Amino acid sequence: MPLIQVHLDRALHDRSHAEIGDAIHDAQIEALGIPADDRFQIFSPHDSGELKFDPGYNGVDRRDLLVIRVIAVHMYPVAVKQAFFRAVVDRLEPLGIRREDVLISLTENGFEDWYAGKN
Repeated sequence: MPLIQVHLDRALHDRSHAEIGDAIHDAQIEALGIPADDRFQIFSPHDSGELKFDPGYNGVDRRDLLVIRVIAVHMYPVAVKQAFFRAVVDRLEPLGIRREDVLISLTENGFEDWYAGKN
């Protein structure tokens, strides 16, 4: 049950949050193998100036910033996580979101760190 948090510009949120949510969820199904009904997403739209970033950090031509935080149980090998990252940016590109403008962080913890409505 990955928990997804998305930080993005308010205008992008208003225009495309449903499609962005679908893109991320579809990437999870494909790359992480989650069930289709395992969807937990929190969108946090930000006003102009609230998302701070260096436009050239690490040699990337960054123009905007869309941050995706993923919290998941530790169970995915590195290759699977990398496939997930690629699947996300591949699905966001047709929405006009440049892969250079996406930052994804996947943090893992144990099964004992979760409660999802029942034990």
